[in-house]
Amino acid sequence: MDDTSTLLDPEADAGHAAEPARDERPDLRGLPLELLGRLLAELGERPFRARQLYRWLHQKGAASLDEMTDLGRDLRAALATRARLTTLERASEQRSEDGTIKWAWRTADGKLVESVYLPEPERKTLCVSTQVGCAVGCAFCLTATMGLSRNLTAAEIVEQVHRANRRIVELGEGTGPRPLTNLVFMGMGEPLANYKNLKLALELLLSEDGPNFSHRHVTVSTSGLVPLIAKFGAETPVKLAVSLNATTDAQRDALMPINKRYPIAALLDACRAFPMRNGRRITFEYVLLGGVNDTLEDARRLVGLLRGIPAKVNLIPYNENPGLGFAAPAPEAVQAFFDALVAKNVTAVVRKSRGRDISAACGQLAREGGPGRPIRAGGPKRPAPPAPPLAPVQPSSAGPTLAGTRSDR
Repeated sequence: MDDTSTLLDPEADAGHAAEPARDERPDLRGLPLELLGRLLAELGERPFRARQLYRWLHQKGAASLDEMTDLGRDLRAALATRARLTTLERASEQRSEDGTIKWAWRTADGKLVESVYLPEPERKTLCVSTQVGCAVGCAFCLTATMGLSRNLTAAEIVEQVHRANRRIVELGEGTGPRPLTNLVFMGMGEPLANYKNLKLALELLLSEDGPNFSHRHVTVSTSGLVPLIAKFGAETPVKLAVSLNATTDAQRDALMPINKRYPIAALLDACRAFPMRNGRRITFEYVLLGGVNDTLEDARRLVGLLRGIPAKVNLIPYNENPGLGFAAPAPEAVQAFFDALVAKNVTAVVRKSRGRDISAACGQLAREGGPGRPIRAGGPKRPAPPAPPLAPVQPSSAGPTLAGTRSDR
């Protein structure tokens, strides 16, 4: 197996994980408007063609150059010679009894990644993946059993959104070209470990001539890559979610090996320094594991940890993955934990589990046959792949909410 020691190093190039092996032609789907303009200028085209092409790519989600019927045939032929166009193939589609849809997408080099559509009356959310697998190695997460194959390109990240939009329209569940209203980067992978491609994907998705998502409706989750949290906050306008899941370092070390490199104190210091412009506040995701981190003492410690941070807490009752050795919390433990937070004026919601019957719920995304051969329900127990070697850390509220559930990730 390749050395994974750099895969969580924000200063590293990440070697084999950075890009898929492919031809060197630029990918139209991953070019910002300015670079599309340069390419078209080299082809002798007038400046307005760049915006025209960009809108085909990112407003209409065109799957091929042939769809771009108001571009001349000669121009389309020239573009096909000078560039390529990433389009994901829908490898599978599963629909949950609650309306959730999980798609597996096949990349040009044969990798499979998953994204999940979460429809609700007031919004339509897509949970997006940023890597093929994951190197973080969280003990309770099925994706961790895959290991990391590679980063997704910006084009592949954005393309999940375009294919989902088009499929939702085909299914009669929304009107085009962009029925989706919200995006959460909480699928396969650690988004900040693929920072360069994540940032470009966000620029494309928020662009006025593209899908034009509101920054208030886009959330990126991290397991705690401390050096990149401030950078992410300064360079993007979208919201941050932090997967915390524990209230002591001993507890978090066992659940999330990244804590050995970036312990809770360093993580929360980074959160306190996070730019809170545009009404931002940080969402702390807390997976409740039965008998592990779901006690009233855990709740009291969590209140203390979050003091002084504009935040809300998403409590996530664990979605069981047979073979990983964890159990869901008792309903009364969830309610008691929630009540303890609210009593101290911590804004909290209990996340409603969606898509559990199709392995689409939080912590259940993985692909059979991928690196590490992920476990599925009923499969034999097998330990997650070893975490990357860990290095020392580099120097570097609102009122209560009524008890209830939310299905946003």
